[in-house]
Order: sequence, then structure tokens, then C-alpha cells
Amino acid sequence: MKILFIGSRLYDDVDYYVKEKGIESILTESNEDAINLNLPDKVIIVPRGMDAPKQIAISENVDAVIPLIGIDPPLIDVAHMKEEIESEYNIPVIASNVRAVELTSDKINTKKFYNEIGVTTPNYQILEKDTFKNELNIDFPLVLKQGYGQGGKDIKIANSIEDIGEYFQEFDKALCEEFIEGSEISIEVLAFKGEVIPLIPIYKGETTLEGTHPLNKVKLGPCEIEGFDNERVIEAAEKVASELNSDGIFEMDFMYSHSKDTLYAIEVNTRPNGTRYLTTATCDVNSLHELINMAIGEFSKENIDSKLKEFYATEIPIGNYNGPKHSEPLKSFAKDDFVVHGPEGYQRITIRAKSSEKLNEFKNSLLN
Repeated sequence: MKILFIGSRLYDDVDYYVKEKGIESILTESNEDAINLNLPDKVIIVPRGMDAPKQIAISENVDAVIPLIGIDPPLIDVAHMKEEIESEYNIPVIASNVRAVELTSDKINTKKFYNEIGVTTPNYQILEKDTFKNELNIDFPLVLKQGYGQGGKDIKIANSIEDIGEYFQEFDKALCEEFIEGSEISIEVLAFKGEVIPLIPIYKGETTLEGTHPLNKVKLGPCEIEGFDNERVIEAAEKVASELNSDGIFEMDFMYSHSKDTLYAIEVNTRPNGTRYLTTATCDVNSLHELINMAIGEFSKENIDSKLKEFYATEIPIGNYNGPKHSEPLKSFAKDDFVVHGPEGYQRITIRAKSSEKLNEFKNSLLN
């Protein structure tokens, strides 16, 4: 079995699994100074874009292509490459198709999609720079966003007309959304050839008027909110993924309003995501490894169910980790019950244990 991987930044997350499965690995990367280039069997430096990876997949006669891309801009090019190479050369590309990327990469398209399939999402409207004062019909506080962007980029919580005016000093148009006070929840969903498998909901903290970035919050798995049933998240996520009708990993963000007892869908990402370590820690299913299982014919609900375990887990921003050394492989929970990840200065640690009490004890022993 020979697989072409596109992008090296996330490759260390899968390298040990690739070797365990006896897969021959080829990796394309546009940055000759990128990390992890020493890990695959073969590395080919290519220009940006998907033309070169497509040609390499064909010339190397690979069995599958797995893009390991954690940012949004290249996803539409990946999707077009997927549809071309699958139809013309019968090489599976484990990624989302064009329709799914177009619906999820633009937040305005995503909102329309939610409304079309009957999934609750916060009230919204599109505001223009020159007319917003007369057209605004959402109460303060409200959220301003651009259609494209990730990681909290270009998002502002506005408490007044003046705040909106400041936002429009930089932009001409905005998605204006009702601010939901409540709990932030994420869930990973795996999908392949029509089979949709939601994993475990993750608690990402409470919303704040300061717009605290998720990377700066302590997260917990599984999500445990008093009076709230996680099945509501699982059912909504499964419906969204089924309607998208595509392959790969979906990360879905929701907000739960305690006062209204309402779950709101916020957005969908069709790429590897920031909660993947916490999901793995909590249920023992690694979403990136499942991309490989899709490629080699070992992905199924029965396979996932056989791996599922129950842990309590937390993810904490630590800046730089100075605790006990982690065993090899570094990005695995196989020998240790913690993983350190992220670049120096912005590292996070994900820790797990069999009970919440044991989790607190283990956390204190690692970080104190």
C-alpha cells in the first residue's frame, strides 16, 4: 500500500501509525524548510497548489491521497483535485468534495445551509458599510464576522453602533450574528462513502463578551453540562454531515444557550482541527488515523466501536512545557496519558485519566 500525503506540518501525528500499518509513504511539501521532512519514506518539494501533487500521485501510482492540511485557503483546490483525480484515475482522495467545501468555507453559505436543512443557528443578517445604521435589526451585543477566515480572525463582538463603525473602518461588508450567551461545544465527525460517525462532544468553555480565543481556554472532554444531553449535539452533527454528503473529517462548533435551552450550530470545518487531541484523549479514536483507515479499507462503524474507550480529559494552554518527558511516539497516548502539542511559546498539554478525580491529580503532578 502506497499513500501520498500532502503537507508536512501534521505528518508527525500519523507517522507512527503509517509505519505500524506497513504503508509506503510519499509526502509533498512546498516549503523545503518545513518540519517533519525526515519522517516519510520519500519527500518531494513542489510548488504551491495541487497540480504537482496530482501529477505525483499519478506518476507514483499511489493507492490513495491524504491531504494533511489544517488551514482553509487550499481546501477548495484540494476538492477540485479530488474530483478530477478520482473520476479520471480512480485514485481515492480522502478529503471533502467541492460542494462541501463551498458550503462550509464561507460562513454566509454555511448559515444558509443550516436554514435549508432545518438546523438551528443564531439569527443573522448581512450588513453593508454605508447602510448598516438603517438596516441593523439584531440587538446588542452582536457578533461581526467575515465570510472567510478561521481561528477567530476578523471577528468582533459589538456592543454599540460605534463598535460596528470601527469594524467597518477595515471592512465593507459583514456577517452580523446574534450573540449567544452560553457554552461552546465542538464535535468531530468522520464520514466516508455515506457512513457518518460522530465522536465525542468536547466542552470549550463559556462565551465571553471579550471574545476569548479558544486556544486560550481550558477545554474538557467529554462535554458535561448540567441539564444538557450530549445526544442533542451528536444528532445535530450527524444530520449536518449527512446533508454535506462528503468524506473526511468535519469539526462542528455549537453553542448551547442555558436560558433558552437551545442548541445553535455555528460553523463547520472540513479539515483536521484543534480539538483532535482532546477527542483522542477522551474516546481513544484518532481522527487523522481514521483518514488512513479510510484509504486502506479499514474504516467502519464496527471498527470505531471496537476502539471506543471512556476517559476524562482536559486541554490546557501552557506556553512552554517543562514537565516529565513524554515517551515515543510523542503525539500518541499509547504509552503516556498526556500529549504536548503546538509550537514553542504556544504549547498546550492534553491530559487524560479514568475519572475526574484522577485527572486532577495527574494534572497537578505534571504541571506543579
